[in-house]
Amino acid sequence: RINASTENVDESTGLRSPVGTTIYGSRWATEEIPRFDMPIEEMPSISLTCINQIILLLIFLDVAYRLIKDELALDGNPALNLASFVTTYMEDEAEKLMAENLSKNFIDYEEYPQTAEICNRCVNMIARLFNAPMHDAKQESIGCSTVGSSEAIILATLAMKRRWQHMRRAKGLSTENPNFVLGANCQVAWHKALLYLEIEPREVECTEDLLYMDPQKAANLVDENTIGVCAILGSTYTGHYEDVKTLNNLLEEKCEENGWDIGIHVDAASGGFVAPFVVPELEWDFRLKRVVSINASGHKYGLTYAGVGWAVWRSPEYLPQDLIFNINYLGSDQASFTLNFSKGASHIIAQYYVLIRLGRTGFKKIMTNLTGTADRLADRLKNTGRFTILSQGEGLGLPLVAFRLNSPHHYDEFDISARLRERGWIVPAYTMAKDLENMKLLRVVVREDFSRSRCDILIRDILAAVKSLDTWDEKAVEDTRILSAEQSHSAMHVNISSFKINVVEEEDASGLKSPTAKKAVGIC
Repeated sequence: RINASTENVDESTGLRSPVGTTIYGSRWATEEIPRFDMPIEEMPSISLTCINQIILLLIFLDVAYRLIKDELALDGNPALNLASFVTTYMEDEAEKLMAENLSKNFIDYEEYPQTAEICNRCVNMIARLFNAPMHDAKQESIGCSTVGSSEAIILATLAMKRRWQHMRRAKGLSTENPNFVLGANCQVAWHKALLYLEIEPREVECTEDLLYMDPQKAANLVDENTIGVCAILGSTYTGHYEDVKTLNNLLEEKCEENGWDIGIHVDAASGGFVAPFVVPELEWDFRLKRVVSINASGHKYGLTYAGVGWAVWRSPEYLPQDLIFNINYLGSDQASFTLNFSKGASHIIAQYYVLIRLGRTGFKKIMTNLTGTADRLADRLKNTGRFTILSQGEGLGLPLVAFRLNSPHHYDEFDISARLRERGWIVPAYTMAKDLENMKLLRVVVREDFSRSRCDILIRDILAAVKSLDTWDEKAVEDTRILSAEQSHSAMHVNISSFKINVVEEEDASGLKSPTAKKAVGIC
């Protein structure tokens, strides 16, 4: 309860009342919470009040905490957020470890040497999980922790570009116009990496018959300026595993024929901690000669809270030494290959907890259960006769279900998503990759805390949403779309004028040019 001197003064007598109120009886409950500038005055946390010459320690609810907590109550429930691959459940012991180590700055190896050692252990375990070639059981692997796969992707692409430049210079050849081959179904992090590093993207288009990269088409796009090819182990759109083995064989032939050395980077952001346990016989990793680097997200199916990713390399030759900075101003000599410098250590420690707590057996049990739940959801949706399943089941893809309506209606997948949101479910609706934007789909990501019973409730709610939309006429659907767009949360908080939209000019049927907004690429 609040008993601050400015809060409990009786207006008629000017005396302070010994009776305290709650936060909702104070002035802070009637003022707008700060959004743009820091407040001038403090918000109370603990107050000391002298009553009858006795000092009483009044510990009451922190005003700032309560105001922010009330705002955050408007967020969605993470457990019902089926849009995200990011982990939303960890054991209490893991959370305790994270809380105990929140103040540690991972980059300070001299101050926190054991934390650095734990990071190295994670790299070693993950590299061996991905079958990195080792001379002996105690050999150290080549890799680093990142804040996520986006950073890992940029680092791996940078290493590929620098290695290609070294090889070209050694032969007296130009290092202009590097290119990189990947599928149009890539995650937006790839568009960022290639744009920032000034590399030409060569995208393999998706088709209705193949919603992910065709390895033959990818091999056809490579040339002497290709720094590498990306294969995705778990497409963001549909969860498919791309055929890394076939791509490897095609590149082997191409490189042998032309004297090139083109490597494969596997984007295993989602599938890296799934495939080794569900389909261990699938060859996608360092067992293949052309695979030189792999990224994985610890905060996805690595079962750790958001904020940790991993990049590992086949051997030291694929990570050029001139990209690694050596520093000593933190008290010891240490090497650094990251985009940022300071970062928290707690997520790395949590990742290590998960790796040794579960072991290979524990991961296999969890991933097998998730795969079974995804298959159940896909079968139930398909059996309704209303949906077409676009994802791959039986462990041959990620444990997710991508689906769409199998016939035209006066409503679409976006309307189903909106209806599910009313029940608390966050099920994303989106359009497919470049050149397939006319295809709309929904996606349910099955995570560790998505139980079989929760799956059955979701199925019930999806069918209820569809049946409800069946009763609406076309005008009601359109009116609801307009109203939802006007009242959306993002519209309330985003100042549109602060964003610059890329505008391109297109010719209409009359030959006149009209401006249109440039289309966004990739989904999260």
